[in-house]
Amino acid sequence: MEDKDINRARFIAVANQKGGVGKTTTAVNLAAGLAMLKQKVLLVDCDAQANASSGLGIDPRLQGSNIYHVLSGKALPEQAVVSTEQPNLSVLPAHMDLVGIDMKLASMDRKEQILKAALMKLPGFDFVIMDCPPSLGLMTLNALSAADSVLIPLQCEYYALEGLSQLVQTIKVVKSRLNPRLHIEGLLLTMYDHRTRLGHNVARDVRNHFKDLVYRTTIPRNIRLSESPSHGKPIYLYDPRSKGAESYLSLSREFLTRNRRRS
Repeated sequence: MEDKDINRARFIAVANQKGGVGKTTTAVNLAAGLAMLKQKVLLVDCDAQANASSGLGIDPRLQGSNIYHVLSGKALPEQAVVSTEQPNLSVLPAHMDLVGIDMKLASMDRKEQILKAALMKLPGFDFVIMDCPPSLGLMTLNALSAADSVLIPLQCEYYALEGLSQLVQTIKVVKSRLNPRLHIEGLLLTMYDHRTRLGHNVARDVRNHFKDLVYRTTIPRNIRLSESPSHGKPIYLYDPRSKGAESYLSLSREFLTRNRRRS
């Protein structure tokens, strides 16, 4: 199927090599939010910590197959995909074995394209959301090579833009060498506290620099968002009336509107 075919799934990498910015929270709740909006969604957990998997109630230790088995050729992609409590949402779970995937893939041909080759064999999804590890290693390169676009969460703190230039440069290199369709989907301001001057200043600086790439929706600091992963639920199932649920559903609608315009 050609990349220009609008009927195929859109692949979105959620990436930022800086940890603690709300990346996995965003991947999980954007995927679940799109599923609530009647989209068929696959969440791909590309991180050995497997937080996206456990955040949706999936214990990687109890799964027969996972993304490591798929990438190493020990399982077919469809054998590793599991359903979740959220209708329309499936997960390709990770496992701690993924810590060794760089060494496993290093000697393979087209090692940056292995994830893409696997995911292209999975029909029936509108969106594939890939939760990248907090690094720019081979697993993140595989996700960027498979992606149509990259969503970048940014925490509203003093060092928010630290390291962002490196990620943007990596995206440019992947675009020029491996994936010409790759572009930045948008930047999402997370952990935003409207009561502080710092939050306002960071949001202003990011919007001044990146203009329309920055989502109008911001994600607030919210204790219910922090609690929901420990219960294995996206925020909509854990506390649908919380500010976190409202914000991520707003993001999902804005995301869907942007993508429909592109189509």
